[in-house]
Amino acid sequence: MSTNKLEDAKKAAAYRAVDENINFDEHRVIGIGSGSTVVYVAERLGQYLKDEKYHDRVAQFVCIPTGFQSKKLILDNGLQLSTVEQHPIIDIAFDGADEVDKNMQLIKGGGGCLFQEKLVSTSAKTFIIVADHTKKSPEYLGTMWKKGVPIEVVPSAYVRVCNDLENKLSATKTILRECIGGKAGPVVTDNNHFIVDAHFGDLSNPEELHTKIKLLVGVVETGLFIDNASKVYFGKADGTVEVMKK
Repeated sequence: MSTNKLEDAKKAAAYRAVDENINFDEHRVIGIGSGSTVVYVAERLGQYLKDEKYHDRVAQFVCIPTGFQSKKLILDNGLQLSTVEQHPIIDIAFDGADEVDKNMQLIKGGGGCLFQEKLVSTSAKTFIIVADHTKKSPEYLGTMWKKGVPIEVVPSAYVRVCNDLENKLSATKTILRECIGGKAGPVVTDNNHFIVDAHFGDLSNPEELHTKIKLLVGVVETGLFIDNASKVYFGKADGTVEVMKK
């Protein structure tokens, strides 16, 4: 699929997700995730802000970011920025995903915002995923996303966590995620943690794996988002949008 068609698919999914799920009269606190598809969520909210019919209500929205990129998206689109500390209950949140399985379980964290994304998504009454169709697994997680399960870890514990993942949980491979493009050393999250990518193959029981990983000393959060999403909007190559619901 061409780059332009992929972008069109992402845009179609994001616009429809916003159009169908934002309640301009009731929603006030909006979670904005990170990633290439969420760019269009912020863009769509920015368009409503400029529309006379919706301006006064959208100007009242406070937007909660999942990281630096989404903070910039919020500001660039003229939206009001706030924090999850100020608004621990979020009306609705939008984010992307690295993979979605048949039961709407997710792998997230490929972009490095892992813990913040889970904090925002689990603080939201409604959590909507926007993605292109390449993120849809035919069945299990680990089928389309081949880079492993992202795990946010305390820096001093990463060697211990990698050993436990391999020896206790049978990970076939664990990799400390390194920076790309010049900066030497590991990726550091917005919370000053490291990310380990752990390979387990196809995940037939992501709920159980998530629980086991969380129990390891040094693990802050896993990129397995379990029973979190309310709906998923997949933009397809032909410009249509497929919607998955619970």
